[in-house]
Amino acid sequence: MKLKYINCLLAVCLCVSALLVGCGQKTAEKSETASESSQNQSDDIQEASRDVFAMDTYMTVTAYGENAEVAVDAAEVEIERLDALLSTGDADSEIAKLNADGNAKLSEDAGYLVERALELYQETDGTFDIAIYPVMEAWGFPTQNFRVPSQEALDQLLPLTNAGNISYDKATKKISFGAEGMKIDLGGIAKGYTSSRIMDIYKENGISSGLVNLGGNVQALGTKTDGTKWKIAVQSPDDTEDYLGILSVQDKAVITSGGYERYFEQDGVTYHHIIDPKTGYPAESGLVSVTIVSKDGTLADGLSTSLFIMGEEKAADFWRKHKDDFDAILMSDNGTLYVTEGLENDFSTERTVEIIR
Repeated sequence: MKLKYINCLLAVCLCVSALLVGCGQKTAEKSETASESSQNQSDDIQEASRDVFAMDTYMTVTAYGENAEVAVDAAEVEIERLDALLSTGDADSEIAKLNADGNAKLSEDAGYLVERALELYQETDGTFDIAIYPVMEAWGFPTQNFRVPSQEALDQLLPLTNAGNISYDKATKKISFGAEGMKIDLGGIAKGYTSSRIMDIYKENGISSGLVNLGGNVQALGTKTDGTKWKIAVQSPDDTEDYLGILSVQDKAVITSGGYERYFEQDGVTYHHIIDPKTGYPAESGLVSVTIVSKDGTLADGLSTSLFIMGEEKAADFWRKHKDDFDAILMSDNGTLYVTEGLENDFSTERTVEIIR
């Protein structure tokens, strides 16, 4: 078997001539941005940047302003706090204890995430399901002990992958599972929530220009210091050295999901980590990459996975019902690139694009 991790977004930073990459890859120089970067950063604007390893990925937090260093310090503390709180792999975490006991009274953060996750479960007709964790374990993705589970094993686990069997009281934050053996994983929205929390921390410290790259999940605060929008390169699922196009964003999260991010091969077959909760197998929707753009990082994180599982037609219909909340870029396995109309003027690419209206 072999496994490959690839970050899904390359963030073009305002003050360095480089593309920021996640998942342990080194910064790659991009000379054509050098002249631009020298104009973007004024000498009297303080910059602070920090690399952090948490949530099983490499992250970079960057802030500009008088309190940049303080803001970045606070962001690092928050990342580590949320990682310790939400990790399924840490037996002392709140979520691991919940999975072991089957009930708990949740903290403010975990309670908020469960509430949002259950809302997404309803809105996506069960496509986004935090109760998928037992099936993920069967495939070995949490431990990297990869294997293809038998159909019999999946048939026994699939009844547990139903977030509708989760009982949660918003007022008391008490949660319990309706079936023995149920487990949840908030990883599908944890990074998006973390990036949004960092935006809050930046604002609390008077920062009006900043960027967060959580293993390829990018969220931007304000504009670059020269007043222009941030440039985010959306990686091509076909080539790690190439990208689908460039997004211009302000106060937005840009989060991508794709089967190329994490996968293993067995007996000549490739199995990726985005599992369809209805089948227990890696989703085969005809899409190879989905990018969500939204002011809400938590929403963007959850929908990037959900729309990937839905496929182009259902994803387009879902966007039409919720177009005020997000936009999307969908890459199909036949090479067609679909872009929702809200991004028509903010996404540049050399590829042929079909606009979803």
